[in-house]
Amino acid sequence: MAQKATIYKVELSVSDMDRHYYETHKLTVAKHPSETDERLMVRILAFALNANEQLEMTKGLSTDDEPDIWQKSLSDELELWVALGLPSEKVVRQSCGKANEVIIYSYGGRTAEMWWEKIKNSTTRFDNLQVANLSEKDTSELAKLASRAMKLQVNIQDGEVMVSVDGGIVYVTPVKWKTADH
Repeated sequence: MAQKATIYKVELSVSDMDRHYYETHKLTVAKHPSETDERLMVRILAFALNANEQLEMTKGLSTDDEPDIWQKSLSDELELWVALGLPSEKVVRQSCGKANEVIIYSYGGRTAEMWWEKIKNSTTRFDNLQVANLSEKDTSELAKLASRAMKLQVNIQDGEVMVSVDGGIVYVTPVKWKTADH
């Protein structure tokens, strides 16, 4: 019998001073059986960093042709494609062709650095692509905050991110490896 996803109830309060965005989102997040707490928390963090009324979590790991998070316009155009981890060059190329803007949040320490060295030259032609790396220390600290019912407060200012859950606080600094040129 296949393992079922574990449901996480998340109340996410975002205070993004950089984008002047202040909202609380009630999210029901399905954690795939193969997904780690680290990846789950990176997914929630990526949502917070791009929070918007139209932003949605997708089926994620269970589908190959969808990002982890996306934002569609009212006319169903794919405005934002957010992927996590270390997607293949082919997946990066396809996503850049499908969406107006693509953001990849890589993580995994040395593995992420090797992935970026391998694909960065092939990404220069994509003006709509951003790549930000999250340090291994930051993501492993985030993983420790995971629980089935969470109230997260995410404060973003000058590119610095503070995530607090039940008194635990983690500071995250996404490092931009590539910025969009549009």
